[in-house]
Amino acid sequence: MGFKKLPYGLPNFADLIESGYAYVDKTNFIELLENENNRTQIFLRPRRFGKSLFLSVLENYYDMGGKDKFESLFGNLYIGKHPTPEQGMYAILKFDFSGLDTANSREEFKTSFLNRVEDSVIAFFDRYENIFTNAAVESKRIAEQKPRIEALGFAYRAAAKADVKLFVMIDEYDHFSNNLIAMGETYNDEVKAGGIVKAFYERLKSGTTSVVRRMFITGMSPMMLSDLASSFNMSTNYSLTEKYNEMFGFTKEEVQWLIQETGVDKNLITVDMEYYYNGYKFHKDAKNKVYNSQMVLYLFDQILFSGKQPEQIIDPNLRTDPQRLHRFAEDENNLKTILSIIENGGISARINDVFSLDNLNRSEYFVSYLFYIGMLTNGGGFLGETYLKIPNYSIKTLYWEYLALHIQNLEKNTTRYDNFKKTVREMALHGTVESYLDFFSGSILNHLSNRDLTKFDEKYIKAMLLANLLMSNLYLPKSEDENINGYTDIYLQKHPAIKDIKYEYVFEIKYIKANTDKKEKDSKLAEAIGQIEKYKKDPRFANRTDLKFFALIFEGKGTYEVAEV
Repeated sequence: MGFKKLPYGLPNFADLIESGYAYVDKTNFIELLENENNRTQIFLRPRRFGKSLFLSVLENYYDMGGKDKFESLFGNLYIGKHPTPEQGMYAILKFDFSGLDTANSREEFKTSFLNRVEDSVIAFFDRYENIFTNAAVESKRIAEQKPRIEALGFAYRAAAKADVKLFVMIDEYDHFSNNLIAMGETYNDEVKAGGIVKAFYERLKSGTTSVVRRMFITGMSPMMLSDLASSFNMSTNYSLTEKYNEMFGFTKEEVQWLIQETGVDKNLITVDMEYYYNGYKFHKDAKNKVYNSQMVLYLFDQILFSGKQPEQIIDPNLRTDPQRLHRFAEDENNLKTILSIIENGGISARINDVFSLDNLNRSEYFVSYLFYIGMLTNGGGFLGETYLKIPNYSIKTLYWEYLALHIQNLEKNTTRYDNFKKTVREMALHGTVESYLDFFSGSILNHLSNRDLTKFDEKYIKAMLLANLLMSNLYLPKSEDENINGYTDIYLQKHPAIKDIKYEYVFEIKYIKANTDKKEKDSKLAEAIGQIEKYKKDPRFANRTDLKFFALIFEGKGTYEVAEV
């Protein structure tokens, strides 16, 4: 049997099936969704979890114009063997709000949004020209008259006249919101006040009293829904429902199936996939954790393309998230929250499913926002609160990258990264750490203000080291790596795809304030050395000549003491 193609970056379901790609069957959730009481449904997940593909599945399943393809597309899937009463019953009116023009001005955004609405309705008439007798005329009228939001009215009236029910689908409903926030008052004016976004959802809502029978809307967070308020208050958000935990993303079993179906060589997967990509739970009682599907597909795609473990283990498409953190962390409270999460690996909080932009300067709402965008996940509960933790290593690196960005911005610090890379190469090839520590102390710690030092402790120093070392691309730093005798502060693991690296490192880190007396300093150093002696007994570290152990004592800003153990 031949292998199927890997569906990386392919959100078109019909194309995926017809072109011989592997599809992880999620169609059993169609049956569940159809049986829900509310037919206006919201489903939120972080970026790159397969939202667009699932919307395409729904589109092909419910499209009244696609009945002749039902068997070929769905015959081998769960829903093909258990079709629901509403299969093929609707005309699909679909909107995709990704890729709008939010780079320049409010007026350009408005033009881009309104053009997208009109173009989507024109595409609707073109799609169903055999059902609506005047479809070509309606498309031409919209193109000529530019009715903007009222283009929806054209679709409603045509559907009513033809006695056709509509299924409205909206992909990435809030994709543009973050950029609007950066444009100052544009977000408030267009979403919260009487702007075009609010007007669109008000007109969308009006259709539910006549021809709009179902809606399914995807996005990242409930913030914009809250800010739309009464304009769109008839929906139900099913995102945190236990039975839908696995609707997007891959379970461990689904990942193994995908490996078998696409012929990925398991021997080339040299990273711990569960550690790097898994860990998401969207309900505390969910049976399984799920992988971010696109993280997994990215890794497999690189292996299939190159025939070896890729140097880039983390999908570069995730790199925009540190910028998103930076934007919201301009608020001092949010900055403290992020630093606490980085230092502790998570935070205890309540997940709020309703919050506005105005709430995001309060920790409990900001933490909920981080949960929805995938920077935190459900780690269990106690006394009514949930422990929200960083889900996996890939997301940890985004926090570290945010911290690196924050460090570079302190006092306009312009670190010379050519020197940085040189010092890390010395570590990799020669087993020496002094040059790197001189760089770290002089170029980073020395630039911190006294105000920054008020937050300092061992965890903060460790987080900055992790953020900095990650940027070398030679090492995959591990924080709190589990050891038979505790948890190492930093295990600097060499990148599995880079063969020239000769040395790995374990660092035990202590921090003392400036001018601490020698007795306390010596005590801290002895404590760090004692901990390393215990870590060295781990069977993973036994008899290794390529692994070096160092106790690091940082004092104030810029002074350090190092001891090889």
